[in-house]
Amino acid sequence: MGLFPQVANRLPDIGMAIPAIRVVIADKDEPSCRQLGLLLAAENGIQVVAQCFDAVQAISAIQTLEPELLLLDIDLLDAQSFQVLNRLRAADRPILIFTSTHDQHAIRAFEARALDYLVKPLDIARLHVAIERTRAEVLKAHDRHLSHRILNLLAAARPESEPSRRLIVKSGNRVVFVDAHEIDWIEAAGNYVRLRTGKESFLMREGIGRIAERLDPDQFVRIHRSIIVNVRRIKELQPCNRGEYMVILKDGKELSCSRGYRAKIQALIAQS
Repeated sequence: MGLFPQVANRLPDIGMAIPAIRVVIADKDEPSCRQLGLLLAAENGIQVVAQCFDAVQAISAIQTLEPELLLLDIDLLDAQSFQVLNRLRAADRPILIFTSTHDQHAIRAFEARALDYLVKPLDIARLHVAIERTRAEVLKAHDRHLSHRILNLLAAARPESEPSRRLIVKSGNRVVFVDAHEIDWIEAAGNYVRLRTGKESFLMREGIGRIAERLDPDQFVRIHRSIIVNVRRIKELQPCNRGEYMVILKDGKELSCSRGYRAKIQALIAQS
């Protein structure tokens, strides 16, 4: 799975389904307001949560109900209420569609960042187009929100700590699965590492540091900048000069433990 499991397990909680678009209608003409409500009832995924007949009610409804869409009669707004609307935080502003009995305020409407401007009497097909544009904007916002949630979960998550149990190696035309417990020792070879397993060896394109991070630290110990050993294959440790050790494996292979990695061998001795 591409995502960390703890992130993937949380995805159902984020909410993949898009809820109904919640709409506030604001129109000084009550019959027009009711008619618009009936037209919207015929649209899929639309929920009218409030019908307002003055600017104060409309702004209050926005602040308390937090709708995704405000269908607003532009004639309902005076200069002061326009300022209040413009002062709303971007996160609190619903998508805005203006309605009007004439088109002379269209420029003013788009200056207020309206998505659309509908002239009364409303044409059903034209209203449907406006609603579909709204739906597309709501989907974009939902996708952005979902992306942010996933990114936040990824930032808080941690990669799996469980070490690799199996390494995949290309050998000629073959792909070989090497179980970690079968590995005797590993040596660096330029940009590759060579896995030694009994009488076989496999070349793998990966740095020795990266391989060390993937292996179980309770089973594998790095004894040299270019050598990692399976501790279960160690038969004997022979002290050398200056507190260094010669690591002797069960098959008789002798490997030198460099001074920089002496502490790891000493810790291994202390555990045994």
